[in-house]
Amino acid sequence: MTAPVSTTDNSQAQTAQVLSEVRNHIGHLTLNRPAGLNALTLQMVRDLRRHLEAWAADADIHAVVLRGEGPKGFCAGGDIRSLYDSYKSGATLHHDFFVEEYDLDLFIHHYRKPIVCLMDGFTLGGGMGLAQGAELRVVTERSRLAMPEVGIGYFPDVGGSYFLSRVPGELGTYLGVTGVQIQAADALYCGMADWYLESDRLVELDRTLDRLSWGEYPLKDLQGALARLGSQTLANPPLAELRPAIDHFFALPDIAGILEQLRTVNVADSHEWALKTADLMESRSPLGMAVTLELLRRGRGLSLEDCFRMELHLDQQWFEHGDLMEGVRALLIDKDKQPRWNPPTIAGLDRQRVDQFFEGL
Repeated sequence: MTAPVSTTDNSQAQTAQVLSEVRNHIGHLTLNRPAGLNALTLQMVRDLRRHLEAWAADADIHAVVLRGEGPKGFCAGGDIRSLYDSYKSGATLHHDFFVEEYDLDLFIHHYRKPIVCLMDGFTLGGGMGLAQGAELRVVTERSRLAMPEVGIGYFPDVGGSYFLSRVPGELGTYLGVTGVQIQAADALYCGMADWYLESDRLVELDRTLDRLSWGEYPLKDLQGALARLGSQTLANPPLAELRPAIDHFFALPDIAGILEQLRTVNVADSHEWALKTADLMESRSPLGMAVTLELLRRGRGLSLEDCFRMELHLDQQWFEHGDLMEGVRALLIDKDKQPRWNPPTIAGLDRQRVDQFFEGL
C-alpha cells in the first residue's frame, strides 16, 4: 500500500498530543505540544507505545519516523511540572510516568524496524531518551542536545547512564555532570547523532520518503535517502579541540577534585573554558552532580537493561531524598532561580549520602 493513509482526522489533530499517519509503508509519529516544546506527558508516552507496538506487528509498515511539531524543538524532556504537582498532592503520576517512560525508551532501543528520529531544535532529557534508541538520528543547524538534569537537581536518566557512558573518552561524563548543550557538529562527533540535514531540507526528506522504492533491507533504503540529502560529519566540532582537557578533568575521582583542578590546572590552552565550566558546575546541584558521576561510571559496565533498572532505582528515592523538588520550585514554580540545594556546596556533601542511593541494586 503506497497511498497516504492517516490514522487521525482533522478534529483529532487539533487536540491530540501525538499525531499518527502512515504514508508509503512508513509510520509517522509527531509529538504535538509545540507550545511546551513537545514535553512528554504520560498520555504521550502511552500513545507512542501503542502506535509502535501496532506497527511492530504490521508487515505493511517498514519503518517509523519520529519528530516534534514546530521549529523550536523535537522534545524538551518530560513535563516536570506535572510530576512536581503529583508528588506535592500525594498522587502517583510521578512514579507511573518514569516506569512507563523508561519502558518506552527501552522498547525503542530494541525496536525491530528502523526508526528515523528528527532531532530538530531542542532535544533535552526525555527527548534524548526517545532519540538515542533510534537507529537513524538526524540533527539540523537548529539542534540543541543536552541531558540538563543536574540544573534542576536531578540526574541523567532515560538511558543516560548507558548512552552517555559510551561516548568516547570522558565527553559523556562532561555532558552529564555539567548539563551543557551541544549542537550538530558535536552531536555527530560524540556519536549521539548519525546524520546532519539542513532544516530546510526536512520537507524534501519527507517527499523523498513518500516516493521511496523499498528493497529487501529498509534500513539500507533509508540510509540511501539520507545520504542524498545530508552528511555524517561536520567540520571543526568544538568538543574535539576541548577533548584533551575534558578527558583529563572529568576522569578525576570526584566532583571536588574536578572543580579544584578546573580552577588551578591549565590543560591544552583551555583555562578560560575550565573557569567557565567550574562556575557552571557551582550553580548545579552538588548531590545531582555527585550521583551523576557515580551513575555514569557504573553504567559503563552494565547492560542497557541494567542501566534502566539502576536509574529507576534512583528515581524511586529521588523525589523524597534528592534535590529535584527544590530545583523545580526555583526554576518553574517560584521562578526565583535561587535553588537551595542540600547540601549547598560540594564540600558539604557526605559520600555516604551518594552511596545510599545505590544500595540494594
